[in-house]
Amino acid sequence: MRIGKKDWFFIIIIAAVFGTFYLISGEETTKRVPLDENHKASYELFKKTGSKIEADKGCPTCHYEPGGVPFPAKHPVKPKDGPSRCLFCHKLRLAGV
Repeated sequence: MRIGKKDWFFIIIIAAVFGTFYLISGEETTKRVPLDENHKASYELFKKTGSKIEADKGCPTCHYEPGGVPFPAKHPVKPKDGPSRCLFCHKLRLAGV
């Protein structure tokens, strides 16, 4: 079977798409959830329910209360009426799960 011009064009396009995705995929910069006593309850709740949304419910007790753990300057704010989605970006450490 011979590879024609159209086939080579298709192969080059596919290689360019994969190459682009490879080049734009950088190292993950989002911090992971610490595996410490303060976050132990979130890890245990995730083990029990398997739901990140359920584990997220404990985050506001320390992170959103006045005097709590402050966020960095460019950190997105919690949705006004929606649930917190900390574990959408911040990943749990596998050793704790």
